[in-house]
Amino acid sequence: MDNCIFCKIISGEIPSSKVYEDDKVLAFLDISQATKGHTLVIPKEHVRNILEMSAETAETVFSRVPKIARAVQKATGAIGMNILNNNEEVAGQTVFHAHIHLVPRYGADDGIHMGFDEHEPDFAALANLADSIAKEVTE
Repeated sequence: MDNCIFCKIISGEIPSSKVYEDDKVLAFLDISQATKGHTLVIPKEHVRNILEMSAETAETVFSRVPKIARAVQKATGAIGMNILNNNEEVAGQTVFHAHIHLVPRYGADDGIHMGFDEHEPDFAALANLADSIAKEVTE
């Protein structure tokens, strides 16, 4: 895509701090650095997000994530890592080229706060929702 910043990084039109590259995947440091070592893993093929990604592209990209994540963790000394992906604007996606965030974690005071509200589950509603989703899953 002509206006895609990640496509411009892939082509070398825009510089990046690369940490990994092969013929299908590129990983580079995010310029925002939510924490030290914050890395983006992207397919070289332009695809909007995971919701539009083929199984082949997903297999290629996600098969590289553990190796890159371990390298980031080792190089930074992080004690944990969030591996995140946002799909569409409502979910926080701001660059519409699929990418996975590797966010190293250093402790509870590293500036990243994630959590979920605990509540009593409605198991019947969960079962109904699971059935609806399962019916939509196709190969």
